[in-house]
Amino acid sequence: MSDKLIIFDTTLRDGEQSPGASMTKDEKIRIAKILEKMRVDVIEAGFAIASPGDFDAVRAVAKAVKDSTVCSLARALDKDIDRAGEALKNTNSPRIHTFIATSDIHMKMKLNMTPDEVVSQAVRSVKRATKFTDNIEFSPEDAGRSELDFLCRIIEATIDAGATTINIPDTVGYNVPHQFGETMRLLIDKIPNSDKAIFSAYCHNDLGLAVSNSLSAVLNGARQIECTINGLGERAGNTSLEEAVMAVRTRQDIFDCDTRIDTENILSASRLVSSITGFVVQPNKAIVGANAFAHEAGIHQDGILKHRETYEIMKAEDVGWNANKLVLGKHSGRNAFKARLSELGFEFESDSEFNDAFARFKDLADKKHEIFDEDLQALISETQTEAEEVIRLISLKVCTESGKNNTADVTLLINGEEKSASAKTSGAVDATFNAILSLVNIEPTLQLYSVSNVTQGTDSLGEVNVRLEHEGRIVNGQGVDTDIITSSAKAYVHALNKVMENTERAHPQI
Repeated sequence: MSDKLIIFDTTLRDGEQSPGASMTKDEKIRIAKILEKMRVDVIEAGFAIASPGDFDAVRAVAKAVKDSTVCSLARALDKDIDRAGEALKNTNSPRIHTFIATSDIHMKMKLNMTPDEVVSQAVRSVKRATKFTDNIEFSPEDAGRSELDFLCRIIEATIDAGATTINIPDTVGYNVPHQFGETMRLLIDKIPNSDKAIFSAYCHNDLGLAVSNSLSAVLNGARQIECTINGLGERAGNTSLEEAVMAVRTRQDIFDCDTRIDTENILSASRLVSSITGFVVQPNKAIVGANAFAHEAGIHQDGILKHRETYEIMKAEDVGWNANKLVLGKHSGRNAFKARLSELGFEFESDSEFNDAFARFKDLADKKHEIFDEDLQALISETQTEAEEVIRLISLKVCTESGKNNTADVTLLINGEEKSASAKTSGAVDATFNAILSLVNIEPTLQLYSVSNVTQGTDSLGEVNVRLEHEGRIVNGQGVDTDIITSSAKAYVHALNKVMENTERAHPQI
């Protein structure tokens, strides 16, 4: 019987550190629920001391989740440990994840501490965490560039202090697979009390090796992988949950372990995270990309028709793809609508929220003959974010003519008051953004503007992603509509709402 490989998902914590990927408390709860539905073992809900908002989010996720362990990150500081413990109070299955840097460059240049001081503080933090839970994870930050003997010393000490999981982070994505796997093997072999803890791999993707490094660690004794949906995360991201899970599941001839993940929910989780963060999944992304199971070459098509396994090593259905994508139409009723959304991971907190979503669905059905899962996810994501808006788009009128300036007339509802403005420039989107900006008292910088179709066809919903920077803060906004200019206006307003929240954050990195 193969060992259990624990899946530790940090989409809500490290994934949120991607510039513009900040999530509201309600958005974190929605993602946490689908992670729980996927049977993710550990959900890292956030960094409780970073801000009051992060604390509230960790506590809210901990209350909402019953079947997965909920974790909060904490530096090796008393105040961090206590804040994490408070956020996880009365949680069904809590974990505190504490860390301190162990590489020479981090200890000297960042911490200004001696190795002895680092060990002492690590042990102190683990012991303090035992006041709140017996499920404690310790990470030696930048372990991938740390001296092996020092890693052995600090890990042995923290296990003695009460750590039950030891995470080995390749914080800057510096390692290569054989090296990282060998480090994991040596640590497990050399540390006298290594049998008293589960060893974990946490790899960043700076060299595109995060999944490979994590799998190498598993082959060398690690029994937990730390990962994110869609590989989301700081800089180049983290180990992709869907890729790591399906690699282990597909290659059981190589791996003597397996996860308990319900893989049929992988695609729904991917799309939900993408819609909430505004980070579009590239078409050729493994497992969840639009082309992951598409075959255009004639030789491939011929092989697939004769026998699927000639060119497919996994079943598309096993990760949530459905050959029959058409699910609803204009004649579909409320029960069918609600049942399909539940399958996609969407739940409604109130009847009014459901009624609003159903009304939007009917409106979309009048514009589009065929309604796909992607349309529903985009539609509901927009519905559930609007409740938090202080700025709302009321109306938009754009006049365009070849060779002449375009005019945009915009009406917004700002703090309950309707305001209107016009702008005229060479581009319809530019005119729309200028008109909106003239009604608010901030001047953000536009860093990114991208357009993609949600499904095929000229009547497809157009999805627009906007990234704004204001006073050092970066946010993403998303908008969907069958009209691209309207989608652009919605995305810009969505981003402006996030700018105006002005939440203070202090993310650590491990």
